[in-house]
Amino acid sequence: MNAPKAPNYGTQVMAVNRVEALLRQVSRTLLEAGIPYAVVGGNAVAAWVATVDEGAVRATKDVDILLRRQDLSGAAEALRGVNLMSAEVLGVTMFVDRDDPNPRTGVHVVIADELVRPHYAHPAPSSDRGVEAAGGFFVMDLAGLLTMKLQAFRDVDRVHVRDMLGVGLISDSVVSSLPDDLRGRLDEIRATQE
Repeated sequence: MNAPKAPNYGTQVMAVNRVEALLRQVSRTLLEAGIPYAVVGGNAVAAWVATVDEGAVRATKDVDILLRRQDLSGAAEALRGVNLMSAEVLGVTMFVDRDDPNPRTGVHVVIADELVRPHYAHPAPSSDRGVEAAGGFFVMDLAGLLTMKLQAFRDVDRVHVRDMLGVGLISDSVVSSLPDDLRGRLDEIRATQE
């Protein structure tokens, strides 16, 4: 029986660097094309957490961006110039590398002001809620990001909320901006916070 191979730290570092390079390339391309966007998901959480404690930042495997539906074709045209092509996988619009079209490592699109899933109670925030991060790209404002994470409420989303709680990002004013039905989910996460 073959023993499993030991993890390759160099490969892990390359994967993290690839995601960061993709994030910067997509952000720069959309900005140059004049297309409003906001980074959401794990990269947005990481950007917010880094404002308090860089050591508490987690890596993520893909890039999630919020775009308006009317900007999808313009974004596709702009991103084609950096070798990304538009694709739809299981109902999710994304941009994937033309030479290595792996959906796991692509750019996943969330449509602004629309429900992400049919059963969600609240639409995704507007793209005008993006704020400039220290890295020069736009991320969803904290209240909008927290709303998205609490609404999705998958394991990864709860971990992201714990990360934000752990560094003290979620103030009373942010909590008061949440829809009432999502405050209970935040209380549930707080109750299990280590």
